[in-house]
Amino acid sequence: MQSTSTGKSQTSKSPTSMLVEEIKKTTYEQEIKRREGAADLDFLPKMQTGADVIAFAKKHHASMVDFTFVDVPGTLQHTTKPVHELEGVFEGGAGFDGSSIRGFQQIEESDMLLMPQASTAFLDMFSGEPTIGLLCDVKDPTSGNLYDSSPRTIARRATEYLKKTGIADSAMFGPEAEFFIFDSVHYDQSAGEAYYAVDSEEAIWNTGREEEGGNHGYKIRHKEGYFPGAPMDRQKGIRSAMVRELELAGVAIETSHHEVATAGQAEIDMERDELLTMGDKLIRYKYIIRNVAHRYGKSVTFMPKPIFGDNGSGMHVHQSLWQNGKPLFAGEEYAGLSKMAMNYIGGILHHAAALCALCNPTTNSYKRLVPGFEAPVNLIYSARNRSAAIRIPMYSNNPKAKRVEFRMPDATANPYLCFSAMLLAGLDGIERGLLPGSHTDENLYKMPKEKLAKIPHAPESLSRALDALESDSDFLTKSGVFSTGFLSSYIEGKRDEISEGNMRPTPWEFYRYYDA
Repeated sequence: MQSTSTGKSQTSKSPTSMLVEEIKKTTYEQEIKRREGAADLDFLPKMQTGADVIAFAKKHHASMVDFTFVDVPGTLQHTTKPVHELEGVFEGGAGFDGSSIRGFQQIEESDMLLMPQASTAFLDMFSGEPTIGLLCDVKDPTSGNLYDSSPRTIARRATEYLKKTGIADSAMFGPEAEFFIFDSVHYDQSAGEAYYAVDSEEAIWNTGREEEGGNHGYKIRHKEGYFPGAPMDRQKGIRSAMVRELELAGVAIETSHHEVATAGQAEIDMERDELLTMGDKLIRYKYIIRNVAHRYGKSVTFMPKPIFGDNGSGMHVHQSLWQNGKPLFAGEEYAGLSKMAMNYIGGILHHAAALCALCNPTTNSYKRLVPGFEAPVNLIYSARNRSAAIRIPMYSNNPKAKRVEFRMPDATANPYLCFSAMLLAGLDGIERGLLPGSHTDENLYKMPKEKLAKIPHAPESLSRALDALESDSDFLTKSGVFSTGFLSSYIEGKRDEISEGNMRPTPWEFYRYYDA
């Protein structure tokens, strides 16, 4: 407490809050200083060659280059080199140990190469030194081919296969990745202890908490977080900072807003882009969002269900096919769709259970995909109805806006694998003329149980999803996009995750069974 001249007292700022303010101030000042040297605000010109990237690095006085890629689960990996090494890496690649990366090589064949992609370069604003960030393909140095088990290789093959079919020349994807912004996160798992705790200043469970400066209420109730104004929505500033950094990194944004759940659930939507490019953008998106949150002294998670009793986080994926710059999903069928689009929907629904193994790849995913609540677990399609697994957005009649929205995935999915699998399922529907069945415009949550029981549902667990993938994988492998070896390794890894989780007692089990 600090004494004032009036004899009253006031609460001094905590060391933690002062540190956060200093970090924000310092980072902002560094950012402004770094950008003052530019002749304009064109921080991300289109780059196609290594020479373009080298010129870009010189313009911004970059001293370091980050070479990034993702492992099979989708976690970003990186290695950093001084900028004077950049030209050599563009020519010959950067070596790394593939046996240390999840889902990659065995120990006896560990040497791999990172091949930077010039079009992915951006100015990384989260490093102490001015740094250029680059996403990389992974190459086998012995064969000289792109590495089969690299997720980006699979996405590249998916786009090449699409063109070979003659059905279309591009697949456009627009994911809506939801996430939570927490103030603090604690968790641990040991032989004699297991717990987690998340917290947010705007969470409804904090209405009685003692807070610095006094508790002013304004806490968002469960399921009432969609579009509230300030001061209920306390995350507008941090979301705006995220949007700014995303756009400066070349990720165009359509909108940002608070989502339905309490405790800082958010959504920032990217403008649609071609499959491989959107996979790159979603990887960059998650990196930037996490680092902006860290800059503000907060933490972001894309876990689908970190909070009990409130909405989880999904990743609704909008998708459409195009040929020679013209949309192919507009027509005279249901909701203004083309026959091709209807067959695409038929393919997605036909393979939906198997898709879950790649699009909802964690055990936590299935704590969101629970029948009877608001999750889109019903394998049916509808115009406007958000309770169906597939929705046809009706905001516009413009043919370019006609698209299919698959609502089941979540953002723990590896985007390269998830997008590729959805495209292949849709193409299988087109090639085989699969029909999606009857649509519904009813509220599925109020539909009589006997009628609802006739509609198939998403798998109830990751184990069931993996079973479905094992029995329904031809649509992924017949094109050569996914190899049987990759899928076998993927399924084995996921079953190991499930087995490990099944052996561990949980806090809920103590709550439920300790006195049994």
